Amino acid sequence: MSEEVEVKEPMSQTMKIVIAVVGVFVAGFLLVGQSKQKSTAEIEAESMIRNYANIQGMANQKCPAAVEEATGEKVFFPSKTESDKDTYITLFWEGENTANGGFKNASCTLKASLGGISELIVDGKTLIKK
Repeated sequence: MSEEVEVKEPMSQTMKIVIAVVGVFVAGFLLVGQSKQKSTAEIEAESMIRNYANIQGMANQKCPAAVEEATGEKVFFPSKTESDKDTYITLFWEGENTANGGFKNASCTLKASLGGISELIVDGKTLIKK
């Protein structure tokens, strides 16, 4: 009966260098990954910016349509806006066809809590009030 004796060869120098390089890369990725986490202040600031952008986008979508429905005139760019940049935005338009019977001014307020128009005023007449 012959017994086979297993002889372990020591790890070559090249293999040791490869393992060391891979280890350095792994440690680097872990350090970079942990340093990329955002602070609470950064997360809050980003959230406020996204909220304001959403309110403004919704107002730019719904208010011109409501003014057109109420007056029969298309409006494009508001002449003025007011907002607390958190809960509401109000867009103001000045009519271009006042000589031909068009509206003089209109304002549309959108509240984030409602998710839609809370107030629409055309020439001093309140058409929507929620």
